[in-house]
Amino acid sequence: MTEEFDAVLIGGGVMSATLGMLLSELEPGWRIAVVERLDEAGLESSSAWNNAGTGHAGLCEFNYTPRRPDGSVDVSRAVEIGEQFSASLLFWAHLAAAGVLGSPRDFVRSVPHSGFGRGPDGVAHLRGRYEGLRGHPLFADQEFSDDPAVLRDWLPLMFDGRNAGEEVAVTRSARGTDVGFGVLTRRLLAALRSRGGTVALGHEVRAMRRSGSGWTLDVRVRTTGEDSRLRAPNVFVGAGGGTLPLLQRAGVPEVRRYGAFPISGQFLRTARADLVAAHRAKVYGHADPGAPTISVPHLDHRTVDGREHLVFGPFAAFSPRFLRTGRRSDLLRSVRPGNVGVLAASARDNRSLMAYLVRQVAQTSRARTTALRTFVPTVDPGDWELVTAGQRVQVLKMTGARRGAMVGFGTELVSSAGGSLTALLGASPGASTAVATMVDVLAAGFPGRMAGWSARLAEIAGNRSDLADLTARTHMARRVLGLGPDGEGRS
Repeated sequence: MTEEFDAVLIGGGVMSATLGMLLSELEPGWRIAVVERLDEAGLESSSAWNNAGTGHAGLCEFNYTPRRPDGSVDVSRAVEIGEQFSASLLFWAHLAAAGVLGSPRDFVRSVPHSGFGRGPDGVAHLRGRYEGLRGHPLFADQEFSDDPAVLRDWLPLMFDGRNAGEEVAVTRSARGTDVGFGVLTRRLLAALRSRGGTVALGHEVRAMRRSGSGWTLDVRVRTTGEDSRLRAPNVFVGAGGGTLPLLQRAGVPEVRRYGAFPISGQFLRTARADLVAAHRAKVYGHADPGAPTISVPHLDHRTVDGREHLVFGPFAAFSPRFLRTGRRSDLLRSVRPGNVGVLAASARDNRSLMAYLVRQVAQTSRARTTALRTFVPTVDPGDWELVTAGQRVQVLKMTGARRGAMVGFGTELVSSAGGSLTALLGASPGASTAVATMVDVLAAGFPGRMAGWSARLAEIAGNRSDLADLTARTHMARRVLGLGPDGEGRS
């Protein structure tokens, strides 16, 4: 038998959970299903230990503010991400005020965000970043300092015992956050279920095909092998690393020339109480000369399941799987006649990145400790353990006539069959900008309904074209979430 829905969302991560709740706000009478292959939601990229938990708002990340050839800094991407994160805060606050998310402290806390510049070039980049952002209201609280006494006060773990002759500087924003995206995902899906939505855990979509003006999905219960069939006029695929293989099997023409390359991440982690107490911040540095932007190091305060940790990384590793729970054959199975040229061009045009990945895979524990020492001069290797974080799949595509590009940051929105099928590929800033990204998905998947939905979307997720209103409402949302200037919600 075939079960009918108005929308089926594939993947039980924060993206599908966000889209499901947005649809439930816009169309309360719709039948919405979320299908997840694992026995619990939010266990892949949304899981606490499979991402850094940073509420990416452009407050500290060098890779979102590149230097131009003349030395000036382009801050436009950081501003865009800051505005997108505001949309997430507004939507979470709306749901929290309605009493459907439980205590916000369970999934979001205030943790200052800092940028860390080292050496003349790093300090100049950081200063240019600060000057470019300080006039924007979402970045108005940023501070800049190169005074050793101030830096020791802000970040004692990083600046006690540091060489006095080293040229360093730091920016600091108290508006930063640490987000438990796994907890948030499960709260969103529980709220969707309470509104009549279907959340099918342990169900794997085996095949997907056009059916009239919509789509038919063949689904299997993983524990029993029982098969079922779903049909909907609109389908969204937000299955992380599982998205591209599913689209390929469905013969979606828009991804015929896409390739994919999996990258696993590792972090050094400690729960030693005195170290955690001396570093209550997320601090992002800059990539070393010649290193790719995906190598940006950061030292983060994390709270997971009520316990505080510090994590440092990332260190790249390699696995041919597209998901942590995927198959070793995932990479090989993704190679198709239509994307061989893209794969070859990407290997040719990203040689420095490939060389970096090879060095990272061969890296010794001593080399990882040396990298950590640039942030923590007094590091004792015995206090830290190496942990494997989530699996990311970088999208490979052609840009221009011949160049193969690796889409390392941002998300790739795919729309097919007149918008009846939408899908999301890519990673950072990912979960932080889920609400704004899902509004884009709504526009691609339901173009005829957006005019009727626009007022409601502005009410629950803000209007980026009205900066004054967005700023004021963001401030109110932070207070609802316990992230106000009075210090509530601090780790």
